[in-house]
Amino acid sequence: MSQKVTQIPGPKSAGLLAKKNKYVARGISNTAPIFVDEAKGAVIKDVDGNEYIDFYGGIATLNAGHCPEPVVAAIKAQAEKLLHSCFMVTMYESYVDLAEKLAGLCPVKGEAKAMFANSGAEAVENAVKIARFYTKRPGIISFECAFHGRTLMTMSLTSKVKPYKFGFGPMAPEVYKVPSAYCYRCHFNSSYPGCGLHCLEQFHRFFVAEVAPENVAAMIIEPVQGEGGFLVPPPEFLPGLQKICAEEGIVFIVDEVQTGFGRTGRMFAVEHWGVKPDLMTVAKSIASGMPLSGVIGRAEIMDAPDPGHIGGTYGGNPVSCAAALATLDYIQEQQLPDRAARIGETAMSRLRAMQEKYPLIGDVRGLGAMVAMELVKDRKTKEPAKEEAGRIIQECYRRGLLVIGAGIFGNVVRMLMPLTITDGQLDEGLAILEEVVAEVAG
Repeated sequence: MSQKVTQIPGPKSAGLLAKKNKYVARGISNTAPIFVDEAKGAVIKDVDGNEYIDFYGGIATLNAGHCPEPVVAAIKAQAEKLLHSCFMVTMYESYVDLAEKLAGLCPVKGEAKAMFANSGAEAVENAVKIARFYTKRPGIISFECAFHGRTLMTMSLTSKVKPYKFGFGPMAPEVYKVPSAYCYRCHFNSSYPGCGLHCLEQFHRFFVAEVAPENVAAMIIEPVQGEGGFLVPPPEFLPGLQKICAEEGIVFIVDEVQTGFGRTGRMFAVEHWGVKPDLMTVAKSIASGMPLSGVIGRAEIMDAPDPGHIGGTYGGNPVSCAAALATLDYIQEQQLPDRAARIGETAMSRLRAMQEKYPLIGDVRGLGAMVAMELVKDRKTKEPAKEEAGRIIQECYRRGLLVIGAGIFGNVVRMLMPLTITDGQLDEGLAILEEVVAEVAG
């Protein structure tokens, strides 16, 4: 990039930050004290004219890049015709077209149907409602290290206590948690990278000690746990979970909110394991940043609730649906899942080379362009290096690179760069990251 960061925060950002602190609720945090003016592709420009390479992509919302031209054009065209009507009263074509498109793309079992909402949390809420209505059972199983949202139900499904759950109880009832396949910190003390079998065998005890399977409506899991630290499960884990659910009549819900739409090298992450879930939740990169989410699943299950049982005033807004249709076309035309795989190969190679040089990096993991490094103070004890992760994130944005944290211990640095990033921008961003890691590692 030609433009480099000169001051953090710049004078305009500093003024806006003061206003934000005065008028915006304190609970809304920010990682970098900058205010974005415009963005294109994988580059963000702030109100002070500073430019940044974007390695967080709106937290996986901008797989197709900032402001892709076909999507912007589709938004403008739709906005001139219809901004809103509420599909539950008067319908419009783009909602139906998008449902058809996703039913053909999503790897669910058999004939598929879809419904739309506004956020990933809303999609998960609706998936739980649909599963409960279909099975006539109350229980929901989720996993440690999971993140599914900030509403009551999705907060209850989420694992990380602080900041997401602490002080907001009581949680929703009939939610049961089991250990996830966190191979680097195996719950069952298996050797890394782990076989996955103990994570599956636990259900023999769980269904006796915690909840009977006939009382469980659904199991929900992210194929790669995002906020939990980009945890990629071993090969047999997801197929094993699907088998358990099929045997016990439990609806298998896969949360692809962060992993979907090309991020991992496939259109949807579950395709890496050949898994076909009963229900799938999607959001984030579905519409290049426009608020939209959905539940796609087996028609038999999706049709269980009666008319009026699911829906919402803004769900499947016509402008968002138009943006989604254009985004999906763009992802396919530009072959962005293949591009994600190439980005991931480059990033993982560079991170592994850093890992060999810097003991601070305990683990490097990812799938496609969903890449992370876990930092530790000592590789033997694996004591989380949370402060060092924070320093790396701060020093990166001071040098023109935006990355964000993750992990239940706050010691993971994750990367979700737009899949339209150029090779030059990718190389420059990784060079900045290594420069910072070298300094922090001492």
